[in-house]
Parts: sequence; C-alpha cells; structure tokens
Amino acid sequence: MKYLIVIGLIAVLLALASAGFFMLRRGATQGRDVRMARALALRVAVSVALFLFIWLAYLMGWIQPTGVPLAK
Repeated sequence: MKYLIVIGLIAVLLALASAGFFMLRRGATQGRDVRMARALALRVAVSVALFLFIWLAYLMGWIQPTGVPLAK
C-alpha cells in the first residue's frame, strides 16, 4: 500500500516538473502553453485520484492511522 502512495506522489512531482519544463522552454508559445496546461491538469487529476484512493483505503480498513506518540 505504501508503494502505491509513493508512486502516486512521484507521478504528481513528475507532472509538476514537466509543466515547469514546458513553461521555461523556448519556442512557439501556443504549443508550449497547451502542453503546460495539460501537464498541470494531469497533476491535479493525479492528486485528486491519490486523495480519493487514500480515503477509500482508510474506509476499507486497508490502512490505519498510527498517530503521533506523545512525549511524556
């Protein structure tokens, strides 16, 4: 389960990096803007999907919150 969450976070970072790459790239602005917008839309979609997956995993009992131990 942890590996799926890590893979999802890496996918979010890769989509964000590709949007940054297209933003900084020289060339025709029309194609660059479209590709950057697609990369950012993909990042949002993956982020929402990851959130829903974590929520579903919690509801199904696949993951459990462990909490933070209190210092005494």
